[in-house]
Amino acid sequence: MKTTAAVRYTIPHLQRPGRVVPFRLSLILNKEFIMILGMTIATLTLVHVLLSLAGIASGFIVVYGLLTGKRLDGWTALFLVTTVLTSATGYLFPVEHLLPSHVVGAISLIVLAVAIVARYAFHLAHAWRWIYVVCAVLALYLNSFVAVVQSFLKVPALKALAPTQKEPPFLVAQLALMALFILIGVFAVKKFRDDRAATVR
Repeated sequence: MKTTAAVRYTIPHLQRPGRVVPFRLSLILNKEFIMILGMTIATLTLVHVLLSLAGIASGFIVVYGLLTGKRLDGWTALFLVTTVLTSATGYLFPVEHLLPSHVVGAISLIVLAVAIVARYAFHLAHAWRWIYVVCAVLALYLNSFVAVVQSFLKVPALKALAPTQKEPPFLVAQLALMALFILIGVFAVKKFRDDRAATVR
């Protein structure tokens, strides 16, 4: 078998000569038979969710370090790696067209690239210090933003409150999240701006 990023195992009765199966129907019927990087959709989803949760958890620890003037190198590496992988694995799921999550993922990867360059190439020198802080907080916000969206899609109680994600509860949740991260970003830039105040732990 030819090795590819995604291998589709088709259902025999769908492959009758002259029969055309719409992509959406084919995707639904064959969902359990799709293999991506050697994983089923269910396994890939689990990996993606675990990476996202690890990125969010480690990200808040990193933010705590920023607010207290601590570099927390180990946690920072974990945060950056898991958040990059979260955004990257989001592109592996088979879809018909570009989704808003793909746009958020692209923005996140760009922001993370700048954060990595600021941290490891320029070692937080001069303006790269606040650039890193802003990018780290923004990357965590984008990951958290998607987590809130998914929560309103997957958690029955939340979905009942905002079935179309245009209802006030969803909007209030996202506005509150944005306000929280704006405050975090402002204070993090102020607290982490002094090289001499930052310690490695």
